[in-house]
Amino acid sequence: MLGPAPSAAAAAAAGAMAGSSQPRDPQDGDAGLSLPGILHFIQYEWSRFQAEKYRWEAERDELRTQVAFLQGERKGQENMKQDLVRRIKMLEYALKQERAKHQKLKSGTEQSPGEKKPETEAEPKPTNQMPWKEGRQLLRKYLEEVGYSDTILDMRSKRVRSLLGRNSPEANGPPPSEPSAEPEPHGGGESLLVRQIEEQIKRLEQHLQDSREEFKKTWNPRFTLRSHFDAIRALTFHPSQAVLLSASEDGTLKLWNLNKAMHSKKNAALDVEPIYTFRAHSGAVLSLAMGEEGESCFSGGLDGTVRGWKIPDLNVDPYDNYDPGVESSVLSGHEDAVWGLAYSSSLKRLASCSADGTVRIWDPHNSSPCVSVFNKEKEHGTPTSVAFVNSDPSQVVVSFDVGETLLYDLNTEQSIMVLENQAKDGKCSELINHVVSHPSQPISITAHENRTIRYLDNKTGKVIHSMVAHLDAVTCLATDPKGTYLISGSHDCSVRLWMLDNRTCVQEITAHRKKHDEAIHDVAFHPSQPFIASAGADALAKIFV
Repeated sequence: MLGPAPSAAAAAAAGAMAGSSQPRDPQDGDAGLSLPGILHFIQYEWSRFQAEKYRWEAERDELRTQVAFLQGERKGQENMKQDLVRRIKMLEYALKQERAKHQKLKSGTEQSPGEKKPETEAEPKPTNQMPWKEGRQLLRKYLEEVGYSDTILDMRSKRVRSLLGRNSPEANGPPPSEPSAEPEPHGGGESLLVRQIEEQIKRLEQHLQDSREEFKKTWNPRFTLRSHFDAIRALTFHPSQAVLLSASEDGTLKLWNLNKAMHSKKNAALDVEPIYTFRAHSGAVLSLAMGEEGESCFSGGLDGTVRGWKIPDLNVDPYDNYDPGVESSVLSGHEDAVWGLAYSSSLKRLASCSADGTVRIWDPHNSSPCVSVFNKEKEHGTPTSVAFVNSDPSQVVVSFDVGETLLYDLNTEQSIMVLENQAKDGKCSELINHVVSHPSQPISITAHENRTIRYLDNKTGKVIHSMVAHLDAVTCLATDPKGTYLISGSHDCSVRLWMLDNRTCVQEITAHRKKHDEAIHDVAFHPSQPFIASAGADALAKIFV
């Protein structure tokens, strides 16, 4: 009776132990190599790889921008150094020539009548005369290249002649009993001239140092204009006052007096409140132009109208009632949005380009203001920007969305030339966002959607220079009235300053933030004061000094 019971209990215990020990290993293996675990690992590694890739691309773009800026700065410094080294060599050459000339005069006056030196020295004199004249002509050519005028050269030569005139009587005047006084005036005259040239070399070296310091001078943000509620599309400065006019997609124009600034609580920059707000457009205001002597201005909007405004008193109270009389005229004729405006003070004409395909020339002070219409049949596409040619105000340059740039003559009301739309590498132009005219030369400068800026010759129609200027589309351009700088804005959130002569970038400013993949819509130079302005899609306008 008692024998089989232990064997049954032992068998049950052995079965329980076997059942508990068998599933442990398969469970551990399933947890480590299950399909959800593998997918989770792959997803985690992929997200980490993407984050590192984006971080690397951002760092690469930033380093490329820094390299481009430093290369431009280095090239500008090298050009300036070469110019000043050439000036120093030129002055050293002049110093050698003057020393040789004085040595000749000195040796000629010290000779005695009985010596035979004049016979030996009379032979090389004709041979040395020509190199001296050639050297003088070469020196004059170098001086003209540097910028010395004939008046300055004549004054300096007259000074040298007067110096020699004072010294020569003293050299010939003393009696033979005083031979010791003879060489002193020549030595004094030569040392004086040497001293003058050495001082001039020192001044040039100091000028080189000052120029380098001036070259390093940068534009810094001064004012932030915050009153608009939507993207600012255009801005322009008053010709003589520290006053800015801005146009926004919120349907208003605002007038800002930069002399009335206040400190912002948010940051160290100065904020400016608008002194006047212009209201009449039924939609976004897209373009601006300042009228004659800053007494009037013009705006073009999404509603297809061009409106003329009187600039109010700069000391007006911002909280006064709105005066409807500020709006002076309405120029109707366009059937779609007006994207570009330009005003010529010499001709008193206003040019506008619209999305309806036409370019119109207006006489704002006439009862029938529309003077002429170009591109009626949209044969060249839709115009995007218009500007008067500064070297010949009777011409306007117009850019189109197909990449073409045309010159129109206002007298004949005909197109003069289609400027070349291919770069030197053979690539055709893309959409042109903006066109400006060089302040003093017959050159048009265009900003393209493919990140390039191109310089076009109005005489030959050829592309002078093409360069990749930004990391995104170049949206706007402005030139310094003195013809020294070009400023460009882009959707990469940067404003870049370029030298017009050597086309190198001297400064980059990160000015605005992106909104709907757009950043900077317009830039402007003040005609007479050291101000630069930029307008952004972030509803801010910034002033740099």
